[in-house]
Amino acid sequence: MRKFEGYGKGVNLGGWLSQCVHTKAHYDTFITEKDIETVASWGIDHVRVPVDFEVLETIEGAYIEAGFAYIDNCLAWCDKYHLNMILDLHKTAGYSFDELSTSDGFFEDEMLQQRFLHLWEQFAQRYGKLSDRLAFELLNEIVSDKFIHSWNSIARRAVETIRGFAPDIRILIGGVWYNSVNAVKYLDMPYDRNIVYNFHCYDPMLFTHQSAYWVADMPADLVMEYPATLSAYIEGSKILGETMSMSLKILHLKTMGPELFDAVFTEAVKIAEERDVPLYCGEYGVIDNAPLESTLNWYRDIHSIFEKHGIGRAVWSYKKMDFGLIDSHYAPIFDELVKLL
Repeated sequence: MRKFEGYGKGVNLGGWLSQCVHTKAHYDTFITEKDIETVASWGIDHVRVPVDFEVLETIEGAYIEAGFAYIDNCLAWCDKYHLNMILDLHKTAGYSFDELSTSDGFFEDEMLQQRFLHLWEQFAQRYGKLSDRLAFELLNEIVSDKFIHSWNSIARRAVETIRGFAPDIRILIGGVWYNSVNAVKYLDMPYDRNIVYNFHCYDPMLFTHQSAYWVADMPADLVMEYPATLSAYIEGSKILGETMSMSLKILHLKTMGPELFDAVFTEAVKIAEERDVPLYCGEYGVIDNAPLESTLNWYRDIHSIFEKHGIGRAVWSYKKMDFGLIDSHYAPIFDELVKLL
């Protein structure tokens, strides 16, 4: 499978310019040049930078130069410390993966789509010449599968818009079901040689999101080890809905370990090979209240399969966001965890 060169091992800067309190004080202090120097020392080759449209646009859609300055600064820091960067539009006007009740309209509203395309035109005009060290990610986590076709159409228009100013920059496109690896098959054929298929992986959810307060029906006191028996995961996952337990059953696994991820990725790897397109995992990680030894076990297993298939990736996330690598929960295993990245 063709590799996403320059984007083999990365870290997300979640919570800085996205999923945050949108204030200047926050932007100025959450991530600084020192943080970029720190992550570069871990031996990674890139950072993924999620950005919400509110950082860059007023309610009316006027551009905020001070917002673009944070992207400019991060690009300069990455250049100084020899890191590549993915610019991820995490939320756009009219669409957010975590505000589903108000997001369906984006796929039907031409004005909202035009605003999305105009923002990507701005990105392409400002940063399109940096294709040697920057990649674009069109939009984070399309959720509903009823928008498979409309999302493909919007993505194609966005690529066409970008290509008018940035003919060779790499462009990441993810599918439905929160960028599920199982949705890669529904993406259009790559529009050119610089398209990358993107997915996220938090399997099994019962482990990586144990006790997560934002997951519906998740018990607040759940403790789950990894690996556990497959039957324990199947039975336990029923609390998250029948779909979650069924997704494990259909893999026909005998044990829980690296073979889980090999099985989960098999279809997407096959499609990427057939279409000659790189495959990239833009998010993966373990919540900060999971057992520490189990956390290391999970990272060892998923990384072994990333390496087996040459899949680039960026761990979620550098700090805070309930997954922060540098936060106190991970301190006892931090040195070993960073080596695994």
